[in-house]
Amino acid sequence: MRLILQRVSQAHVDVAGERVAAVGPGFLVLAGFGPQDGPDSPDAPWWRAMLEKLVKLRVFPDEAGKMNVSLLDAGGEVLLVSQFTLYADCRKGLRPSFSQAAPPAVAQALFDKLCDDVQALLPEGRAQRGVFGADMAVGLVNAGPVTIMLDSRDFA
Repeated sequence: MRLILQRVSQAHVDVAGERVAAVGPGFLVLAGFGPQDGPDSPDAPWWRAMLEKLVKLRVFPDEAGKMNVSLLDAGGEVLLVSQFTLYADCRKGLRPSFSQAAPPAVAQALFDKLCDDVQALLPEGRAQRGVFGADMAVGLVNAGPVTIMLDSRDFA
């Protein structure tokens, strides 16, 4: 699993011109799943470690402006968006290969579980999600900018 965390002042997802999710200050999280990810992934220690890192990573400003506050402590929100292109292989030619992305049925189950698990770690209503497999228009105001990648290989 790969997660791209973008610290935002606001973010939203539109599908077919309709707003389906929106958050204020917090994270826009792009989530992708690869060939090593499967039904047992949510039971793996790295899964929990990545979720804990997401909500406890101290990248929000304290009263002095220093990145020293977590999403939880800042009262931030999370917008999760599935993103199979995080597993694009661009080594050959000019057209990326997505063969390393998890099959859609596997990825959808994992994305749903990820969303449920993130929601369980946050106060009610602080986690929103895009629509899996939809052609989404994602809008955000990247605050900082701060963009951080978490990869399950680093937590195994």
